[in-house]
Amino acid sequence: MDEVLQNNWKELVKKIELSFGEGIEIESIILLIGIQELGKGYFKPSKDEKLDLMHIATCKLLEPLGYYKFTGKDADGWPQWEPTTILPTLKPGEQKEMMKRAIIQYFNENEIVN
Repeated sequence: MDEVLQNNWKELVKKIELSFGEGIEIESIILLIGIQELGKGYFKPSKDEKLDLMHIATCKLLEPLGYYKFTGKDADGWPQWEPTTILPTLKPGEQKEMMKRAIIQYFNENEIVN
């Protein structure tokens, strides 16, 4: 991971930790993005709902990179995406780096954390 990405990531995590406590991991940040994108406010999701929320977040994060297209909401108000391009085969470290870049971009564009 390059130094600029590493510094930007550390800065973002520090800002998020001010609201949610220390030790937040990337998976928790992805879950928070899913809750934000669902738009129903905070609720205690079930295990299955957590997976769905993480899927929502992943699609939202990868949409600007051209991998998904938002298609609307289902009958329950959950956002839906369809894949537009096959994701590249990446090593786990490369996947995490791609997600960190997308998360930083998401927070910068949405001005969620000051």
